[in-house]
Amino acid sequence: MFPSSELVVATGNKGKLNEISQLLAPLNITVRGQQDFAIAEIEETGLTFVENAILKARNTCAHTGKPALADDSGIEVDALDGVPGIYSARYAGVGASDAANVDKLLKALHGVPEQERAARFQCVMVYLRHANDPTPIICQGTWEGRIAFEPAGANGFGYDPVFWVPQHQCTAAQLSPAVKNSLSHRGQALQKMLAALQQTRHG
Repeated sequence: MFPSSELVVATGNKGKLNEISQLLAPLNITVRGQQDFAIAEIEETGLTFVENAILKARNTCAHTGKPALADDSGIEVDALDGVPGIYSARYAGVGASDAANVDKLLKALHGVPEQERAARFQCVMVYLRHANDPTPIICQGTWEGRIAFEPAGANGFGYDPVFWVPQHQCTAAQLSPAVKNSLSHRGQALQKMLAALQQTRHG
């Protein structure tokens, strides 16, 4: 049984909130962001995407008393043994800009040939009914590509300008939002979450 007509997304990112709201529209539930409840960002102390997503969702549940949806995502680069991974958002330091993170990544890959620049975006999404939910719903999305030699494109955020998408022969930042959402790690995880929540609601 679906426990609530309202869901809080553990993010302060308006773009991400809109994306999630649109996809969850078939459930006919109210989707709100954590900023509506003045919830401070929690420190991401987990060692995996799953742990961090659960930390964020549990924090939001505890502050609102409502079900919560949270995701943790990042980029893994094979030539760097999976770095930056869970530290993607703060790769160049806490509070680092997207440009600073991208610059550090390109410098770390200096001299690495194209065929050895394989990378993937990972997204783990977690749904908790309440703060002590022992059976979270966990969905994962993976988007394979490689790291370009220089940034290109003005769409997206984060590492999108240097994430080369082979099937479209451009970077993620050069894709339209609709195409990106149909391919992306977050889009995949969201589609799986939508299916899982619909099953929960009608189960």
